[in-house]
Amino acid sequence: MDIILLERVENLGQMGDLVKVKPGYARNFLLPTGKALRATKANMERFESERVQREADNLTRKSEAEGIAKKMENLSVSLIRAASEMGQLYGSVTSRDIAEGVTAQGYTVSKNQVDLNTAIKTLGLMPVNVILHPEVSVEVTVNIARSKDEAEEQIKLGRAIVNDVAERERLEAAEAAKAAEKRMAEFDAEDEQDTTGRDDSASNDAGANADADSTDDVADENADA
Repeated sequence: MDIILLERVENLGQMGDLVKVKPGYARNFLLPTGKALRATKANMERFESERVQREADNLTRKSEAEGIAKKMENLSVSLIRAASEMGQLYGSVTSRDIAEGVTAQGYTVSKNQVDLNTAIKTLGLMPVNVILHPEVSVEVTVNIARSKDEAEEQIKLGRAIVNDVAERERLEAAEAAKAAEKRMAEFDAEDEQDTTGRDDSASNDAGANADADSTDDVADENADA
């Protein structure tokens, strides 16, 4: 389907561009959200008559968005969630959750402005883009923790606290594996020593028996003589 873009669309084009897209994409997203018009003769004439005003309005909105983006620089949104010791959330954090967190700090945004491809399912600090205008976005740090104190500590450290737990468990597992390997080596050494001792004893007994048999044979020969 041929359409006229009414604003910049990521990976598609700029305002006023005539582009071809899949019908489903146009009907389900571009047309109902006012980002484009069908490229009919009447719509093309309409757009050209409104182009100057549209471009002026776009510049105004862009300038306003840039001002908000500057205020939102280094913004951190803390979300408290229940999670396992390994940092897996019992649930997930969605674009709606992030939008509500940003709005709670005085910057009204909708879930559609949060650029999140998939829900977040772990504790930690996640950089997420918030789109304020088709040409302006700002990165917000989403701080997901199990408590307010943990969230503050994560901001100070610049990483998830759960990483410390995971690293400690990894080291403990490695030390346990080394200790087990050492014990197995000691057991093998003891078994080898026991086996060697038994072999030597058996050899000595066999030698003693052989000497005794030899002595008996000599005695028998002397008696016959």
